[in-house]
Amino acid sequence: MKPFIHNDWWDVLKPEFEKEYYQDLRKFLVEEYENHEIHPNANQIYEAFEWTPFSKVKVVILGQDPYHEPNQAHGLSFSVLPGVKVPPSLRNIYKELESDLGIKPVNHGYLEKWAKQGVLLLNSVLTVRDGIAFSHKSKGWEKLTDTAIEKLSQRPEPVVFILWGRAARDKVKLINTKTNIVIESAHPSPLSAHRGFFGSKPFSKTNIALESLGEKPIDWQLPEHVTIH
Repeated sequence: MKPFIHNDWWDVLKPEFEKEYYQDLRKFLVEEYENHEIHPNANQIYEAFEWTPFSKVKVVILGQDPYHEPNQAHGLSFSVLPGVKVPPSLRNIYKELESDLGIKPVNHGYLEKWAKQGVLLLNSVLTVRDGIAFSHKSKGWEKLTDTAIEKLSQRPEPVVFILWGRAARDKVKLINTKTNIVIESAHPSPLSAHRGFFGSKPFSKTNIALESLGEKPIDWQLPEHVTIH
């Protein structure tokens, strides 16, 4: 099998790609991409893994499924391409970032800088049909991404897991909470942000945790201007 993730994630996840559930998922995706508009583009499905190699992961921010409007999703949870309006959940993330660390919101939603510092922006489902949230739920993606979470949890170097909302918080059962650090709150969505996301200080808590582990903290300040390489 030819690698389609070009770093150490390939060795971690390759056994999954050979399993029957993944073969079934692959057939389903071929059909979906042929017959419907699917997000993200097929060549960006594994972008989160590409940009944040397994050995470099310091933090995981777990999302659910990709944005389902045109030109938004590009393979990273909560992130959108440059030039795309910042979605409501990400706007709330920026509000909390300003409240927590005094970092002013930028006018884009491209989170590449976080990913390149070791923040794995992972959705539990990696594809979606245009306009239909959760349309690729329970097709096999969750088995793959649960394995990724478990493998990170088992690593000798601890990881900070940021779990926002019920779906993400349910994943705590996959994480060894004795050796890793878990930061939980309500989801940043406008429907739930006021129920415990605002004021939860996930960014400063993450950096305090990283420093306690002897790791360099994340520079959460995004650049004002971004370009796609």
